[in-house]
Amino acid sequence: MPFVSIRLAGTASKQQKAEIVADVTRSLVERLGKNPAAVQIVIEEVSTENYGAGGQLIADRDAPASNVRGDAHAEPGQ
Repeated sequence: MPFVSIRLAGTASKQQKAEIVADVTRSLVERLGKNPAAVQIVIEEVSTENYGAGGQLIADRDAPASNVRGDAHAEPGQ
């Protein structure tokens, strides 16, 4: 029985998650010959405030640019 765990930083709509489940299931059926009824998929949405990369929270990295010096997303000269 295939078990697939997917983690997303942030959120997805119910429709998007349904499409992901359908796509992943179809792929396992087509490529590995698995029974679709046996395919189990869990989608975990991780708050961007609870996930970090490159030394900073994703929520901070993806926030609109501020005028703070050293902000990686600030326009040059700010």
